[in-house]
Amino acid sequence: MDDTRHTLNELLVDLFNYILLIEEKNLRDQGVKLSMTEVHILEAIQKSESNMMSAIAKRLMVTQGTLTVSTSKLVKKGYVERVKDEKDKRIVRLTLTDKAESIMQIHNQFHEAMIEKLLNELELDKEEELINSLKNLMKFFKEKY
Repeated sequence: MDDTRHTLNELLVDLFNYILLIEEKNLRDQGVKLSMTEVHILEAIQKSESNMMSAIAKRLMVTQGTLTVSTSKLVKKGYVERVKDEKDKRIVRLTLTDKAESIMQIHNQFHEAMIEKLLNELELDKEEELINSLKNLMKFFKEKY
């Protein structure tokens, strides 16, 4: 049992590190000059149901101040626009520019290829087991956070 625990720990740590390294290399190879943090901010904006600063900061698990600093850099680089809410001018919404959308295509293609490789190796009945195991792991992380 100790071997199983050790192996799982090593796999999880290595997977996390390799995903970040290879994803960053993939972006660099395709001419993207953004950090992974910046790309993940773009992703959070793209995937957020509410494109308000507070919702995006919460999704990224950072303060609004931290997000504001990072967003300002992305605005200057031409990847993000700040838009004031029409009804309540105190609310600032973030939107991606066309320049950012092309970065997100590259980013999303990497994730699709990664998931495709994983699923091609599994039998159908094992997919559900994997999903349940990963959900349980995510639940653990959320409880710890």
